[in-house]
Amino acid sequence: MLEAARLAPAVSGPTWVLARRQTAGRGRRGRDWRDPPGNFAATLILRPSGDAAAAALYSFVAALALYEALAQVAGPRARLAIKWPNDVLLNGGKLAGILLESLGEARGVAHLLIGVGVNLAAAPDAGALEPGAVAPVALAPETGTQLTPEEFLDYLAAAFARWQAQYENFGFAPIRTAWLARAARLGQVITARTGALVRSGTFEGIDAQGALLLHTSEGRIAIAAAEVFF
Repeated sequence: MLEAARLAPAVSGPTWVLARRQTAGRGRRGRDWRDPPGNFAATLILRPSGDAAAAALYSFVAALALYEALAQVAGPRARLAIKWPNDVLLNGGKLAGILLESLGEARGVAHLLIGVGVNLAAAPDAGALEPGAVAPVALAPETGTQLTPEEFLDYLAAAFARWQAQYENFGFAPIRTAWLARAARLGQVITARTGALVRSGTFEGIDAQGALLLHTSEGRIAIAAAEVFF
């Protein structure tokens, strides 16, 4: 993502930046993202139209593209799901994550960086996870599928282009419907943690802005940002 940010002012269209080796990976809230050799780390540079809220919904577009690409390579017996907002799970473990960062200008979002990390070859050590976090898994040990990062990028770039066109032509509504069809733990009790605030309830879906809808003892609430635990 650092290299993508450096290149962004000079690119005129959607551009993927692939890291064959990443030594300073990061996840949400500045957390470390461990990246063993053979895993996938890439960032897409976009110039989105619309405001910052519309750009943020690319989180769900990217999750659907990543799900589709993984479904193509993992085989029909792989159990894939999307954990809100955009982690992709395989057989119940975390296989992939997405991180969005924006580069602003006076008019709004100049460039959107969509970082994608996938455990293709090996899962990182689970010892550093916080309590309750989903344990990591890797594609090769779980399914027997072995791919290089370059090979996987061919699948992901094509899938992203399809879902991007859907979003830009028809808006967020069909993206929301498709995302809900692939959502992990929909209709079940989950926990959402935002800083020191912890709320548990039934996961009822996402709203038109992508916020998590949770039915709690106090009624339905919409949560714009949180860490989700099962």
